[in-house]
Amino acid sequence: MANDIYNYSVMTHTGKGFITHEDSRNFWISGYPADVWVATDCRESRHWVARNNGVSKTKAEAQTLVTNDVNAAKTAWDDNNVEGESSAEKIARLGPKAVDIAIP
Repeated sequence: MANDIYNYSVMTHTGKGFITHEDSRNFWISGYPADVWVATDCRESRHWVARNNGVSKTKAEAQTLVTNDVNAAKTAWDDNNVEGESSAEKIARLGPKAVDIAIP
């Protein structure tokens, strides 16, 4: 991969066994919107991606997927209005508006 610190992939979290205790001990893993996963680039993390049928992405491709997903969530939040509702009431009903995310 072009980046020697992290590997980037897209895969669906399948529940129990998706990330094992051994995986967590062997490398750092973090999930992001759009089923994007970032892990320390090492032999064990590449095996984890393969085990979970992940599709490798470049950092730019992964960031684009995350950004598009966050932007869709922002638009949905902006479009979900109730007449006469205050900002505080909207936040209580929907939660806070999504914020931009930069993957490492």
